Amino acid sequence: MAEDRLFIGIAGGSGSGKTTLSSRLVEQFAGLISVVSHDDYYKAHDDLTLEERQHINYDHPNAFDTDLLIEHLRRLRQGEAVECPEYDYCIHNRKKETHTIWPRRVVLVEGILIFENPQLCRELDVKVFVDTDNDVRLLRRISRDLTERGRTLASVEEQYLATVKPMHEQYVEPSKKNADIIVVGGGKNPVAFAMLSGLIEKYLAENKI
Repeated sequence: MAEDRLFIGIAGGSGSGKTTLSSRLVEQFAGLISVVSHDDYYKAHDDLTLEERQHINYDHPNAFDTDLLIEHLRRLRQGEAVECPEYDYCIHNRKKETHTIWPRRVVLVEGILIFENPQLCRELDVKVFVDTDNDVRLLRRISRDLTERGRTLASVEEQYLATVKPMHEQYVEPSKKNADIIVVGGGKNPVAFAMLSGLIEKYLAENKI
């Protein structure tokens, strides 16, 4: 019989604070939480040149291999480890390497579009949407893309106006209605963190191995 697990989805726009919230929970419950990022499931485009890959709309649901993500979540729920793909933002393509995700008691699934897909939503026991001011998200995205992803300011501006902003309005923001919990102000909201920590503690206490 498969061991019971709690799957928590953490969604929100680019730069909203999803990873900050996830990281704080992982630190709080060391060794008991696995994290699955939707970003790692961007489709591979080995058939395209770097220039062609740079013009893909990475903020559209079709950019992701969500079927593979769903398959991996189901295997994790059954107690199987999975080999998760890894994505390289500098080359806009998947790496050759993968990394192992272990089926821990709590699995966090994070991504901008995880609440847009009804089938994926059904795999999540608790759905949390991190709701952060648009200007704050943009500034965070600029800082991250320049320092971590090797982008130029011009390329960040072009991508934001061409795909990030319109796709957020078309897909991400409407998916908020599928959330069970809305966290206002980003991943450092102390009340929201305490509430989620309490929820996880209660689950672990009631579902001891």
